[in-house]
Parts: sequence; structure tokens; C-alpha cells
Amino acid sequence: MQTFLEFEKPIAELEGKIEELRHLTDAGDINIADEVGKLEAKVDKLLRQTYAKLTPAQKVQVARHPNRPHCLDYVGALITDFTPLAGDRHFAEDQAVVGGLGRFRGRSVVVIGQEKGNDTESRVRHNFGMAKPEGYRKAQRLMQLADRFGLPVLTLVDTAGAYPGVGAEERGQAEAIAKSIECCLRLSVPMVATVIGEGGSGGAIAIAAADRVLMLEHAIYSVISPEGCASILWRSSDMAGEAAIALRLTSQDLKELGVIDGVVSEPIGGAHRAPAETFTALGDAIEESLRELDGLDGAALRAARRAKFLEMGQKGLG
Repeated sequence: MQTFLEFEKPIAELEGKIEELRHLTDAGDINIADEVGKLEAKVDKLLRQTYAKLTPAQKVQVARHPNRPHCLDYVGALITDFTPLAGDRHFAEDQAVVGGLGRFRGRSVVVIGQEKGNDTESRVRHNFGMAKPEGYRKAQRLMQLADRFGLPVLTLVDTAGAYPGVGAEERGQAEAIAKSIECCLRLSVPMVATVIGEGGSGGAIAIAAADRVLMLEHAIYSVISPEGCASILWRSSDMAGEAAIALRLTSQDLKELGVIDGVVSEPIGGAHRAPAETFTALGDAIEESLRELDGLDGAALRAARRAKFLEMGQKGLG
């Protein structure tokens, strides 16, 4: 069942009329194929117009859409012979972070991602994609495994942020995130990260300090959520729309700022409307990124990756 966002109400009304007409056609009452065709054309035009001028706040809604494909959907579509690996070998298994070995278009890779879940049960099991320290330590273990066997690392970022609970802090959440970032920067194999939904704070960059950072067109990537930012600056989450503008969290803004390396176009209406098209587009973008990194030795990869992130910090200084 399609879920519509608040700004999609006119589209929802048209699609509702199309559904009603189709039921009439199925019942054999009248042939209204022409009318359905006209309404579908209107929906397509309205979708194009709406999604061509999304505000940052609307982009946040799309990035969080309940039907948007999540990490395991991309793994299922792009990775063959996937073998999941569990545990951090220190404390526990964290199902907010999924990862393992597999083949991406014939190439052996290590895949790591944050999984939000698709229904109430799976969302609770995966803790809504918010990892605890053991999740980041599992990511480190998998990255070290990739380095040892010379396998490229692919990461899929989709989290509102690291889990903020007391237990996570007691087990060293900040240290685990910092070590994970360090592990990314130490890799001597190619690393390609993609923000597929939400890229929230240190919880996102912990697995995204990569050679190439891609973003889906309607994903978001920021140091804090718009609601959190609004609560700090204006003492009210009602100002989240203004915060979303100030944060420059859209893929277009971040490409312009040089924070990310590429934007992967989504189907009209967002990835949730045509997941298969999105999977193919992202697969092509990842393949191109890996091809660009092929032939570079470990020292060159490491040096270029570190220089890339150091330059981001220097741009605002003068």
C-alpha cells in the first residue's frame, strides 16, 4: 500500500481516482481506459513538478519515507552470495549494523550498512538503525577483514544517528565511533559509501569516511537532525523547517560544498516508487566509483582519502 506524504495530497487524490476507475473497469461496467490514461499523465506531470522543487524540509520527509528501500533491500538487489557476519568479538551482536561478505557484479566485497527495518517488529529488532558501540566495533572488524584480504568495502548509510542511551555511553559510544572513522581512514583497499536515506551525525560518518561518498538524490546528510537543531537554536522543534534550510543537508547542497562526491538520481517521486530503478542506478554509480579507484595501491588510496577529508576542514579557514 502506497503511503503519501503531506505535500503529496494532490497526487494522492488523483491516484485514488485512478484506483476507483480501475475497479470499475475490472467489474466490467464501462471501458474507461482513456480516462485512466489521462489521469496517469496528470499524476506523472504533478510528480515531476512537485519533486523538481522540493524544499529541504520536504527532502527530510522523503528520506524518512516508510516505504523507502533500506540497507537489506539494496544488499538483496546488488549483492550475490551474501554471507552475513555477526558480533564485535567484545560484547554483543548489534542488529542495527548489518554486514558481511558477498559479490558485487562479480567482484568480492565486504558490505556494511545500517538497517532501519520495514515493520514494527523489524524496526525494534534493528533498533531503528541506531547503532550501539558494538555495532561500530563490528563495522571495524569487518573493515579490518576486508583490508586483510584485499577486498573493497561498500557501505550503506541510513541512520538518524548513533543510539544515545546510557548503556551505549557506558560502553564507549564516542570512542567506538572515533575508532570506526579512524579505521575507514586507515584502509588500504577502495571504500565507497552511499547515503541511501538519513545520514545522521557521527553515527553516519563512522562508516562513511570513504574514498567516494555518494548520496541518493533525496537522501539527507547532516551533523544533527533538523528537529534537534531547532530545539537547540530556537528551543522549539516547530522550527525544524528553518533548521533544515540552515543545515544545508540536501545532496545538491553537499555536492556543491564538496562534502560528497556524487549524487545518484532517483526515479520521479522518490526511490520508494520504483525501487528496482534505484537499485540499478546505485549499482552503476558504485561500479563506476570502484573502477576509478582500481589500480591505486594502498598507500595512494590512504593518502588521497585522508587529504580529501582534511581539505574539507581547511576550506572555511583563512
